[in-house]
Amino acid sequence: MSRRETRTLGIEAEVRNAIPSQKIAPVNCDVRHIALLIRSLNYGGAEMQLTILANGLARLGHPVSVFVFYPDGPLCKLLSPSVTLRCLEKRDRWDVIGFLRSLSRVLNEEQPDVLYAFLPVANLLACLSRLRSSKPKLVWGVRASDVDLTRYDWLSQITYWLERRLSRCPKLIISNSAAGRRYAVSRGFPDNDRFIVIPNGIDVEHFRPNASLRAAVRAEWGVLPEETLVGIVARLDPMKDYPNFLEAAAKVARHDHVVRFVSVGTGPNDYAAVLHEQARGLGLDKRMIWAGPRGDLPAVYNAFDLLVSSSAFGEGFSNVLGEAMACGVPCVATDVGDARVILGDTTNVVPPSDSGALAASVLALVKRLRLERASLGASVRQRIADNFSLEVMVRRTEAALVSMP
Repeated sequence: MSRRETRTLGIEAEVRNAIPSQKIAPVNCDVRHIALLIRSLNYGGAEMQLTILANGLARLGHPVSVFVFYPDGPLCKLLSPSVTLRCLEKRDRWDVIGFLRSLSRVLNEEQPDVLYAFLPVANLLACLSRLRSSKPKLVWGVRASDVDLTRYDWLSQITYWLERRLSRCPKLIISNSAAGRRYAVSRGFPDNDRFIVIPNGIDVEHFRPNASLRAAVRAEWGVLPEETLVGIVARLDPMKDYPNFLEAAAKVARHDHVVRFVSVGTGPNDYAAVLHEQARGLGLDKRMIWAGPRGDLPAVYNAFDLLVSSSAFGEGFSNVLGEAMACGVPCVATDVGDARVILGDTTNVVPPSDSGALAASVLALVKRLRLERASLGASVRQRIADNFSLEVMVRRTEAALVSMP
């Protein structure tokens, strides 16, 4: 067995050991009303997982509320009618006192038994809300690993510092990856049985192969049937390391003249301009599509022949990898977060920030696709269905919330 295979098996064992061991639990009347807190319901991995979880917990019979800082995110429309959505009307990033008053008021009105916050800012504000409302049992969600704080502003650095300092306040901390838990513990989070791992869940009925969606999106983008389309679905953020993706794309383009590339995601205009200029400088003008944000992700994934995740740091459990694989799309990923566990095939996992290794892996997978597309697509979809189903994630989360002391 190779060193890579041994490491992957070790990570998978770590995930299993950190997942709550309870069997599927019945609804417990002592923990009935569950509130989920997040900045917004704009497009994003954490946001989608919260939406899925809210709907799943409601299906199991729990009264569920979702509290958002800001209104009108596009994922709001995906919430079940049985889920209560409350906007806390935060005015801006500095509106802390008014926000806490609003959160306390809503908590007093809703009277949830559990307040489950997603991501650092929500974790901190949920913790501060305990000064006014002590009833809900506090749960934190950790969804990143190995964050390079030097790439972000001073406020982000202070937020992460405060999160570490207050990490003993919640009754339970749930990470969506073993890598995220390791990173948090290394920063000073508690290393005990109140800090568990529950991997993300992928809806394999929503994300599935669809030839008609594939044809429609490729036609919209002007991609010919004989062209191989390599996609990246990620916000324009230093964490996602678009420069590495673009450098690798240029290397692939020089070796294979029928490969094209597409970016699906958005970000700050100034950073987008830098990336567009880099692509032009690398000669990718006619080979690169900047599609912007899209809500029709099953159609997007189906349009791809393969997907690349080029992140340099910060990933926990990448929804994008799981969703693309559920659509039968093989992936290449940098060795960040739990990418090895998700992909299973470690030949498609490369070191971060190494455009040569990334390009080589993409070219090798393109070659395999042209020989065994159907079997590759079926195997990656089956891996997600077997290991990361939506139902398992919802049930494990319910069991963890019900079993809190």
